[in-house]
Amino acid sequence: MKKLLGSLLVGLLLSVSAWAAVDINTATQSELEAVKGIGPAKARAIMEYRQKNGPFKSLESLANVKGFGKASVAKLKGELAVGAAKPETGKK
Repeated sequence: MKKLLGSLLVGLLLSVSAWAAVDINTATQSELEAVKGIGPAKARAIMEYRQKNGPFKSLESLANVKGFGKASVAKLKGELAVGAAKPETGKK
């Protein structure tokens, strides 16, 4: 019985994390690539934009990144989020 409950709990935790939106201000390249519709080139573009321009203020500002437009941002709204930005390391 304990094994069954443990397995159910682990399954629940994994499924919840799979549904969590990816924060474009803090996500790694691999986390961005895990989002359907974002490949390696778009993930790199997001990270480069973030590094050059600072954190995203809104999800709509993702349309300023090369490879994204208003339509593609609208399709990704349920998958992405804009949370509090973490300071970049190595920046002055």
